[in-house]
Amino acid sequence: MNNSDIKVGKKMKDSSTEDKILIAARKIFTQRGYEGTKLRDIAAEADINLSLVNYYFRSKEKLFEQIMTENINSLFDKVFPVLNDEKTSLEDKFSFIAEHYISLLLENPDLPKFIVSELLSGSNKIPAIVSKREKVLNSSFVKQMFSLVEKSKKTVHPVNILMNLLALIIFPFQVQNVISLLGIQREEFIEIMEDRKKMIPIWLNAIVAS
Repeated sequence: MNNSDIKVGKKMKDSSTEDKILIAARKIFTQRGYEGTKLRDIAAEADINLSLVNYYFRSKEKLFEQIMTENINSLFDKVFPVLNDEKTSLEDKFSFIAEHYISLLLENPDLPKFIVSELLSGSNKIPAIVSKREKVLNSSFVKQMFSLVEKSKKTVHPVNILMNLLALIIFPFQVQNVISLLGIQREEFIEIMEDRKKMIPIWLNAIVAS
């Protein structure tokens, strides 16, 4: 084995270790939140030495910021091109948002709880959140909602439309434990949410048209 092979092997090992830390951190932060998580918990979950966690990420804050940034990006990056497409109707954007986010949250059911809890605790200072918030507020999607209300002289506030959209998508994932008490198992919950993808745009269009 020559020197280049050794360097490649070392680089792969480093990458693997970093990935293990990120996977463990994502799980522990989601379960316990920022305040309830200690770096030694993440090290134990990743089955590595605590000093390695400190070596790769320096602090709990930096590690958390990376996890939060990844989560925020997963929520927004694929949606923004559609939100900003002026040729896409508001109705079609409702459909796309419902389809995209329900699919995403079915794969990551703890994600909304994690994001919401950290926002409430003050994590909105994280640059990724501030950046995405500005993009949403300045998007064609928001402008379309305000324009529709102004032209039709409707009494519904555009923010109410947005809040309804978010609540209709996120709330079922926030109360899954309550839903399970009704005898709804995971498979049935998925079927319900798949139906919800079609129902949410209908409900929102009815609100807009009222």
